[in-house]
Amino acid sequence: MSERVREIAFDTETTGLSPNEGDRIIEIGAVEMINHIPTGKTFRRLINPGMPVSEATIRITGITDADLRDKPSFDNPVIVDAFLDFLGDATLVAHNASFDRGFLNMELKRCGRDIIPEDRWIDTVQIARKRYPGAPASLDALCKRFDISLESRSFHGALLDSQLLASVYLELLGGRARAFSFEPNFGGEGYERPMALQRPEPLPSLVTEAERAAHAAFVEKLGPDALWKSSL
Repeated sequence: MSERVREIAFDTETTGLSPNEGDRIIEIGAVEMINHIPTGKTFRRLINPGMPVSEATIRITGITDADLRDKPSFDNPVIVDAFLDFLGDATLVAHNASFDRGFLNMELKRCGRDIIPEDRWIDTVQIARKRYPGAPASLDALCKRFDISLESRSFHGALLDSQLLASVYLELLGGRARAFSFEPNFGGEGYERPMALQRPEPLPSLVTEAERAAHAAFVEKLGPDALWKSSL
């Protein structure tokens, strides 16, 4: 059986586009996956950024300054400690990972925590561009490609987008048939499916003598040229 792989589909919503220019996280969302399948465990927090939310962010997310006024800041243990406990040592899966990594690591640095290094991130944009060169690689475009419903998405939200991302990530890896394989290196280079083991002795027949006699009588009615009477 293959190793148990734990990953976290992750997304952020922010006051703007640049952590280097002072923008902050206002929402984080995360979905736990085991062997690429969501387990049902999720994490979501609204965060007071200590600064106004841009008009562009309000249009995209529907989150306003009033929504965040009574929420804790990122350095509050109910945010940072709770998220790091949820994350554990899992790999983070994000769409355009450099964006979310930049914001998350900025917030971690501000409260004196270790950053999440780049080798613990998987970028689904990069996977999509390698698999479908020249095709649109936005999350919306990939949801449409894989027939993943967007009906419940009137606004962008960190948890909802993480849930959509988890579905997209599974499809990018080959879908549920790939995720439920317990064979090492399934579909990888040089992969050969192992031969099924044979029983040392055949199982006894479950056909009764009465059923065998009824079948023989039926075949006899089919005439001398019946296929079942020929020797193959």
